Amino acid sequence: RRRSPLRIVLDVLREPMLLLLLVGSAIYLLFGEPLEAIILTVFASLSDIITVVQEFRTESVLDTLRDLASPRALVIRDGQHRRIPGREVVRGDLVILSEGDRVPADALVLAAEDLRADESLLTGESVPVRKAAFDGKPGTAPAPARPGGDDQPRVYSGSLVVGGTGTAEVTATGSNSALGQIGVSLASIDPEPPRLRRQTGRLVRIFGLVGGFVAILAATLHGLLRGDWYEAALAGIALGMAMLPEEFPVVLAVFMAMGAWRISKARVLTRQAAAIESLGSATVLCTDKTGTLTQNRMAVQAIRLDGETVVTGPGSTGEGLADPELREAVLCGLMASAPRPADPMDVAFHDLAGRLGLAPVGADGAPLQLVHTFGLRRDLLAVTQLWRESAGNGDLIAVAKGAPEAVFVLCQLPEAATARLHFEATEMA
Repeated sequence: RRRSPLRIVLDVLREPMLLLLLVGSAIYLLFGEPLEAIILTVFASLSDIITVVQEFRTESVLDTLRDLASPRALVIRDGQHRRIPGREVVRGDLVILSEGDRVPADALVLAAEDLRADESLLTGESVPVRKAAFDGKPGTAPAPARPGGDDQPRVYSGSLVVGGTGTAEVTATGSNSALGQIGVSLASIDPEPPRLRRQTGRLVRIFGLVGGFVAILAATLHGLLRGDWYEAALAGIALGMAMLPEEFPVVLAVFMAMGAWRISKARVLTRQAAAIESLGSATVLCTDKTGTLTQNRMAVQAIRLDGETVVTGPGSTGEGLADPELREAVLCGLMASAPRPADPMDVAFHDLAGRLGLAPVGADGAPLQLVHTFGLRRDLLAVTQLWRESAGNGDLIAVAKGAPEAVFVLCQLPEAATARLHFEATEMA
């Protein structure tokens, strides 16, 4: 949730160490010690200002991140295609999805052509999943399902379309979406106060109780023995304030604010300065793998030609990369991939082809033109792309990639060759 500047100030003022300073300032002012009151107020204000400015800067950055997390969506309303902010999408809207789009809301897929989505934000799995159009009766919907897995008729908010096109009807937005449910679960967590805050609060209470008891005792004895109760009250309050550790709150508040400022230099946002102490006392760090221990990217690791494997992945020596047949195999992988890749496997082929300086060109050196793409289907797990020379009168070139058994069928290989390649594919796997 967003926090206004006033809310940030109120949250800061709730810190017991800052309340101690303000209460001490008020008491000094009440009993005619304006200089002491001003000194305490200045110290408290300085630490307050540092903390408020730091947390307000963090909120401003978070607002920017929220804007980035709200993608624009192409919807059909009143028969017209309209591009609107993702936060304005409502249930019942028809959303047009294409490669590179961020899905704005949970939706039921009504039409799909080789539609694939990266749902790693929700599942942690970087491999894209296929989407299938809902084939049920109009007005009905399939049973709810969790993100992940192929051939689901649903797309989920926050996922990225990495291939194909489709049309989907919005079924859930905001906190009702799969992504929103994560936010709901996070909002239900009641964070434990940092240990330093608890210790400081206990210290303030102990000194307050002891100081109050000693002040009352001193004032009572002074009044009984000397009979001047006004002087007794002043003496008791002066003794009580002398026992309060005014320096502790100032030092701790400034240290926390400076810690938040220093960690911001490392591009780490600190929404509350007290979290710095929690981070410093952590003994176990739990993290997921995708994007943390792994790069969430794919790479062509090896190519096998005639039973011999050529390593091409990161760290390879590059031996064999000059082989004409290997370069032709890489070029086929490139031509079977999307020209503007979003799918991780397509990106991997483009990266390897770029390292080898390969591009789809004809005999005349002119770039080949992509004519048509046949996407993945349930009954044929392969992608086939047709290319033609730019002159327009050359032969069509069909290039395919996909599941080995599907490609073997497309190539109409003899049974012996199919068996041999099956064995090699299994051995590599």
